[in-house]
Amino acid sequence: MNSFIKKIFSTLSQKPWEAEQAAIDTEHTGQTFNLSNQMSAVIIIFGISSVLFSLIFTGYLYSLPPEQDTTLILRTNLLWINTLVLIFVTYFFDKIRKDFNKKITNKIKQNLIFVGALSYLFLVLQLLLWYQLMISGNYVSTNTYFSSFYFFTALHGIHLLGGLFFWGKVTSKIFKLQEKDYAKEEKNINVLSVYWLFLFIVWFVFFAIMFVYNDAVIAFCKSLIS
Repeated sequence: MNSFIKKIFSTLSQKPWEAEQAAIDTEHTGQTFNLSNQMSAVIIIFGISSVLFSLIFTGYLYSLPPEQDTTLILRTNLLWINTLVLIFVTYFFDKIRKDFNKKITNKIKQNLIFVGALSYLFLVLQLLLWYQLMISGNYVSTNTYFSSFYFFTALHGIHLLGGLFFWGKVTSKIFKLQEKDYAKEEKNINVLSVYWLFLFIVWFVFFAIMFVYNDAVIAFCKSLIS
C-alpha cells in the first residue's frame, strides 16, 4: 500500500512537457500502476464509500439535536466491545499478510478462520446493539443523532458482508490447496487485508467523531478555555 501511495505522488510530480520526461514516456509500456483487477475494484469501492461515509459524518455533525444526550451510545458497552472485535479482525488480517511476506504458512488457515468468526461476531453484536437501543425507545425516526448512527452502522455492515463474501471464496480455495500452494491466493488475501483496514479506519473515524462531539468533551474544552 505504501509503495502504491509513493507511486501516485511520484507520477503526479512528473513533468511530461520536458524533453527528458517525454523520452521516458515514449518508451513507456502504457501501464502506470501494477495493480490487479481485485485491487483496482477495491480502490473504486474506497472512493465511492468515502464519499458516502463523508456525507454521513457531515450530516451527523451539522444536525445534532441540541437536547440530545450525545454520550448515550458511548455509554453502551456493546459499542466498545464491537470496536475491540474489529481491532482484532484487523490484527489477524495483518498477521496473515506478514506471514505471507515471511513465507510462514502454517497458521494461514487458522487466522483466516479467526477473521471470519470475529467478523460475523461483530455483525451479531451490532444487531444486538440495535436491539438494545430500540427497546430503550431510540429508533431511526427518533432524531438525526440516532438516524445517523443506524444508517452508518447499516452501511458499514453491508460493506463488511460484501467483504465476507469474498473472504469465503478465498478461504474455501485455501482449504482446497496444499500448504505449499497458498501463495496462489496471496494477492487476493492482501486485497482483503487492505479492504478490512479501510473498514476499520472508517469505523474508527466515526467512533472518534462521536466521542469528540459530545456534550461532556465539549463542556470540558470550554472549561479549559474559560
